[in-house]
Amino acid sequence: MNHRTRVKICGITRPEDAVEAANLGVDAIGLVFYEKSPRNVTAQQAKAICETLPGFVTVVSLFMNPDADQVKSVLKTCPIDLIQFHGKESAEFCESFDRPYIKAMGMADGSNLDDMSAEYEKARGLLLDSHATGAAGGTGETFNWDKIPQGYRQRIILAGGLKPDNVAEAIQKVKPYAVDLSSGVESAPGLKDATLMAQLMNEVKRIDCELG
Repeated sequence: MNHRTRVKICGITRPEDAVEAANLGVDAIGLVFYEKSPRNVTAQQAKAICETLPGFVTVVSLFMNPDADQVKSVLKTCPIDLIQFHGKESAEFCESFDRPYIKAMGMADGSNLDDMSAEYEKARGLLLDSHATGAAGGTGETFNWDKIPQGYRQRIILAGGLKPDNVAEAIQKVKPYAVDLSSGVESAPGLKDATLMAQLMNEVKRIDCELG
């Protein structure tokens, strides 16, 4: 079976960026519901973005330490397929919305993947980023990929400082299930660059073909 790396582009704020990403073949887009982020969108903005998407593109909603009412409001307004929890949410909280979820984990402070995987055993995947656990992401920095145990690599979504010119190296070293980019394909925070997104997809396809 040929290796195929899934791609998520997070922090979409404009319908036209979502359409371009879908046309380029991304597997998922991420919508940020965190007011302190420059990529934050309202539920109504997110709904407008979702309405432009074709079928078979997964819509992921990103929350960081939300209250339950915020999550429920977004789920009621937008056709969200998957929830991404990026803060210190408990497994019980993450599982309470009758929706599949992934849990982000910061790698800057030596967090233990065994403990995280056991705690969030029902998560569809673990997203590994370069920030400290429970802190906001979007630092644009990579982390030491050698810290990821081999046994976890096909369960993880690799994030943190990825861009078109280093994503092939990341995939070659880690062989993750998916990669997640935001600032690495932007012309400004929240504004995706079509050329950079195309370069990203070309690089992912190239390295996947080489890995076979």
